[in-house]
Amino acid sequence: MDWKRISSALLGFPLVLLVLVLGNQYIVDIALSIIAMISIHEYFEAVSKKSNPIRWIGYLACLSIAVIHLIPIEYISIIAILAIPILFLLLFLKVIISKMKTNFNDVVYTFFGIIYIVFFIMMLTQIRDMENGKVLIWYAIFAAWATDIFAYFVGKYFGKHKLSSISPKKTVEGAIGGIIGAVVVMLIYTYGVNYGLGLDYSYINIAIIALILSIISQIGDFIASIIKRYVEIKDYSELIPGHGGMLDRIDSLLFIAPFAYIMLSTML
Repeated sequence: MDWKRISSALLGFPLVLLVLVLGNQYIVDIALSIIAMISIHEYFEAVSKKSNPIRWIGYLACLSIAVIHLIPIEYISIIAILAIPILFLLLFLKVIISKMKTNFNDVVYTFFGIIYIVFFIMMLTQIRDMENGKVLIWYAIFAAWATDIFAYFVGKYFGKHKLSSISPKKTVEGAIGGIIGAVVVMLIYTYGVNYGLGLDYSYINIAIIALILSIISQIGDFIASIIKRYVEIKDYSELIPGHGGMLDRIDSLLFIAPFAYIMLSTML
């Protein structure tokens, strides 16, 4: 049993709980900004083998998470619409100023990293901004964590059929175990919030959301594996014992976030 992996997860959970439940929106924004900064730094370090990413634009994008709720709400929609064009402008402005020493390849890697990490993390802030956001944010987290934990243990002890050559340790049994585990955990959580907080979330809808998010989580994990294989690394860093880097720990959650926001806002 991987006790280093388990102990890291158990130690990290209270900190996440403290920030998301007790912290106000500004504390959450700062925490997510720091997580984004660490993650995009790990990403830039990884892809620097293939390109020369425009780091300062990525770091600046991460800092924008920390101040997003300082912007008057009437301007948020305008900024959201302009975000991608402004990002494009800055990236290609760097190409022009550098007289193409910064090239299109560098722009692509930088742009992908900002969308994948910064914009997807911002979706978590959108979930927490929803009515009962402090409750809803845990659906996204539990979908990723439960899938990861159950897939790991079911695959480790019962896995016999390989799922894909992209990630040789993953098994069909582990994938199924991850989905079942996510559904069970999220239904138990739903019972707790319905009973304890007087909410009335549909168990059928939650089961559907859990199923879809668990599948997306595992696809997100494969995407992370594809990136790491391409740049020839095992983990993004050794920041978290047993888990690798920050980006290794949150890659599935990142990919889940936009889908969780859409489903939680339309199905509950």
